[in-house]
Amino acid sequence: MKKVLFIGNSHTYMNDMPELARRMIEDAAGEKGNPWEEISLSDYENHMSLDSVRQLQAMNAIMKKQFEAYSVETAMVLGVAGGNGLEHVDAGKYKTVYGIDINEEYLKAVSERYSNISKLLKLLKIDLLSEADKLPQSELLIANLLIEYIGYESFSKAVATVAPRYISCVIQINEDAKEWVSDSPYIHSFDRLDEVHHQMGENELVGTVEKIGYSEILREKELLPNGKALVRMDFEKNGG
Repeated sequence: MKKVLFIGNSHTYMNDMPELARRMIEDAAGEKGNPWEEISLSDYENHMSLDSVRQLQAMNAIMKKQFEAYSVETAMVLGVAGGNGLEHVDAGKYKTVYGIDINEEYLKAVSERYSNISKLLKLLKIDLLSEADKLPQSELLIANLLIEYIGYESFSKAVATVAPRYISCVIQINEDAKEWVSDSPYIHSFDRLDEVHHQMGENELVGTVEKIGYSEILREKELLPNGKALVRMDFEKNGG
């Protein structure tokens, strides 16, 4: 049995040692998990809420519209992260809202933050790249800033399993494809995302979703700082 000796310094004092140890072991073994399992929720949310980024605020307003848009009783949020926007869930309208994420710490935070809707909120740790078949069914599927990190094919598989009547998703459009993460004090937390990132295109997404039996019913664009934009695109299953 191999042993690891830690010698403490300011780095070990200020950081999560179990997480650091896990990363060191994975690096030594040449095994790395999904980058989203390594990004702390505080780094993610602090970056997204900066005035130079403002995606957390924009996404919150969009999710309010998404939850209100359709006459459904079940909804699923793929890539729920810390639960931004779940405060807009109407407990009088929804019987079940699923929150899906690969990061277990994110799901724990959502459970703590939204205990007021715990009776209808179902949180599931699922890797959408390899475990899409574990997804339950839902009438509304919300996928915001998620397709970029699983790709069109994996998204199509998720949709096929969930079999929603409506899909509402948000993708990020970048003027500079090489600078798709805005500069910030937290930028190095996202260094490994290049491993899983896919550049998005509006027409490509429409074509992907049409192939699996859906038609576009809404498209809205919101401009962001640094030459970026969020595009909300909604789809309805053909034949209702």
